[in-house]
Amino acid sequence: MGNDDLWQAPPTQPSLGLADEEPETAPTGIPDATAYVEPDAAPDPIANLADPDLPFWLALNRVKGIGPSRFRTLIESFGTAGAAWRATPAAWQAAGIDSRTTAAFATQRRSISPEAERDTLVKLRVGALRLVDPGYPKLLREIAHPPAILYVRGTISSEDDWAIAIVGTRKVTAYGRHVTQEIAAELAGARVTVLSGLARGVDTVAHTSALDADGRTLAVLGCGPDLVYPPDNARLAARIIEAGAIVTEFAPGTQPEPGNFPARNRLISGLSLGVLVTEAPDDSGALITCRFAGEQGRDVFAVPGNVINRTSLGCNRLIQDGAKLVISAADILSELNLHLVPQQRELLEALPASSAEDALLRALDAAGGPLHVDELIRETGLPAGEVSATLAMLELMGRLRLTGPMSYLRVR
Repeated sequence: MGNDDLWQAPPTQPSLGLADEEPETAPTGIPDATAYVEPDAAPDPIANLADPDLPFWLALNRVKGIGPSRFRTLIESFGTAGAAWRATPAAWQAAGIDSRTTAAFATQRRSISPEAERDTLVKLRVGALRLVDPGYPKLLREIAHPPAILYVRGTISSEDDWAIAIVGTRKVTAYGRHVTQEIAAELAGARVTVLSGLARGVDTVAHTSALDADGRTLAVLGCGPDLVYPPDNARLAARIIEAGAIVTEFAPGTQPEPGNFPARNRLISGLSLGVLVTEAPDDSGALITCRFAGEQGRDVFAVPGNVINRTSLGCNRLIQDGAKLVISAADILSELNLHLVPQQRELLEALPASSAEDALLRALDAAGGPLHVDELIRETGLPAGEVSATLAMLELMGRLRLTGPMSYLRVR
C-alpha cells in the first residue's frame, strides 16, 4: 500500500514505541510473516470481486505515495478508480497530485496489473472493503483519512460496531495476563467484539480469551491479510477468521516493517469505541494506539498496576493524564452504555431509522458535545413530544446517553 505523509513518524519520536512490538532477536529488522491457513480453508471473502472498478482500486492501493488523502482526491476528481488509473500524469497534476507523486505513480503504473491484483484476492480468498462499500466499518469511516481499502479474511459485520480494543505489552506478566483474560472474556460475554493487534503478550491473550468465551474478535495486522506476524500466532489467526476477521490496509504479500505498525495502531483505535490498556511500560507501542484514540475522539481506559513495576508505568501514567481507570469490564460497559448491547442489537434490527432520529443525531454530531432537550428542540424544529420519545428510543439503542439533567451526548 502507498503511504503518504500521514504515516511519517515525528522526528522527535523515531522509534514510535515499537521496541515493545519488535522481537529482541531481530535488531536489523523484523522476521518475515508467514502464511497461517490454506486459501481453500478460508471463509468466503467479503465484497463483490466481480465489480469492474475493484481491480483499479486495488492497483491504486499498491502505489507507494498514494495514501488515503491522495486516494480520495483521485476518486473525487475522476469519478472512478479506473478513470484515475488510466488518466495522464498531466491530469493527475491538474487534480491536485504533486509532481513528485505523479512521477512515481507513472513509473509504478507500468509494473502493476489491476487484473492480477484482483486475481490474487480470488486465489487467496481475501475480501476487500472499499470506503464506498456499504459494509465498510461505520466507526472507521468516521475518522480523518480512513483507509481507501480494507483487506479482510473472515467476516466483518454490524455486530462489530460494538468493539473495544485491548492492547498492551508484549512482555505480559501473570498479573497482566489475568486481568486481560478476565476483561476480554467479560466483554465477549456481553456480546462486545474484542479487537487487538495479534502481537505477542496482551494482544494474544485478548484474542484467545474472547474466542474461548465464544465471542467475536478482530485482529488488525501490520502485514498482508494472507500472512501472520509473529509466526507463532498462525494457529490463533486461523481461529480468528472463523469467529471474526483478520483486517489490514496492507495488500496481500506485504511483509511487516517498523513503519507499518503506527498505521496498524491507528486502525485498531479507529475500529473501536474505546481502547483499553491492561498492562504497558512507558515505551509501549500500545501508547501510540491511545494517542490515535485521543485524536479520533475515542475513550481511553487503563488498568492500574503496581507503581514500582515498570510494566504498569504506561497504564498508571495514562490514568494520571485522564484515562478512565478500569478494574473490570463493567466499568467499560457502563461508561460506554454497552451493558444493553444484546437488546440494542435487537432494536436496531427491528426498528428502521426515522427522520427524527437522523435529525437529532445530526444535531448532536454538529454540537460535538452534550445538548439539552430544549436545545435539540430548537435545533431540529421537531415537536417536544416527538423529541422526548425519540431520545428515549435512541438511548435504549445505545446511540446516545444521558450526561446530566435532560442533556444528551452522542455515542459512537
